[in-house]
Amino acid sequence: MKEKIQNILNEINEFKAENTETLENFRIKFLGKKGQIQELFAEFKIIPKEQRKEVGMLLNELKNKAKEKLFSEQKTFQAGAKIEKSNKDLSMPVDYIQLGARHPLSIIRNEINDIFSRIGFTVNEGPEIEDDFHNFTALNFPEEHPARDMQDTFFIEKDPDIALRTHTSSVQVRAMENSQPPIREIYPGRVFRNEAISARAHCIFHQVEGLYVDKDVSFADLKQTLFYFAKEMFGEETKIRFRPSYFPFTEPSAEMDISCNICGGKGCNICKYTGFVEILGCGMVDPNVLENCGIDSKEYTGFAFGMGIERITMLKYQINDLRLFFENDSRFLKQFKDAL
Repeated sequence: MKEKIQNILNEINEFKAENTETLENFRIKFLGKKGQIQELFAEFKIIPKEQRKEVGMLLNELKNKAKEKLFSEQKTFQAGAKIEKSNKDLSMPVDYIQLGARHPLSIIRNEINDIFSRIGFTVNEGPEIEDDFHNFTALNFPEEHPARDMQDTFFIEKDPDIALRTHTSSVQVRAMENSQPPIREIYPGRVFRNEAISARAHCIFHQVEGLYVDKDVSFADLKQTLFYFAKEMFGEETKIRFRPSYFPFTEPSAEMDISCNICGGKGCNICKYTGFVEILGCGMVDPNVLENCGIDSKEYTGFAFGMGIERITMLKYQINDLRLFFENDSRFLKQFKDAL
């Protein structure tokens, strides 16, 4: 018995697993239910009593040696498998994650907010789904007034009229309802109009509107504010002009043009060969609008303006198709990676 134990122990000590299959054969041969060590334990019954203590110790030591050998070889194979699986040079430099690009509309919106913030305007926002009063009536659009036809509206409910807002002027109304002058705010946001989609128009677009209401606010204050904005956004060399216009909620009203930065004022298809491009509408807040919102028009005056962010972005980056802003084409958006 002792000789058998020694022979098996020598075989265990000399064993080197070549692969997982030989390792499994080792386990079956020595530690399986019908393995050699189990057979020795079965023969232990016929060992003379005076030898059982010594032989028993040898058998337990043999079994423990076999288990240790199996465990050791398994660890070696697992470590090797991990290295083989990773198959990476850990000394190589890290691959940096490529950052995405901010959308050009977001870049320009943030820049507009920043320009007006520097002269005391705060940013305010409101709901995109509006009722008739805030979207039309409070802004001097009486019911059945032809000025309502200027904007093709997406109505959600007709009784009462609930619609996707057609301008962020509705946020101006809410601001005047809920606070007293002085009010000096801008209102960026998304608006909706039922228009055919083309290179120059879309059913979804973005606006920034501004409002300043206080005592003794004049048209000169409006002009100087917008002069400052245009020079900051497009450069000191930008030429600016105002043209009389009509908006139901301002009187007098005007549209502001800047010299076309695509052709340098020489004339092109973007500026319709006039050398100027319209960028915003503006005017003095109509006294009726102030009264509709609970502000005394005899004590306070104010001005308002509104611009399309898409129009400003197209001029700033010389983009000739409005639809590019909504297509999420990564080739287009990557161009603005350095403009963060």
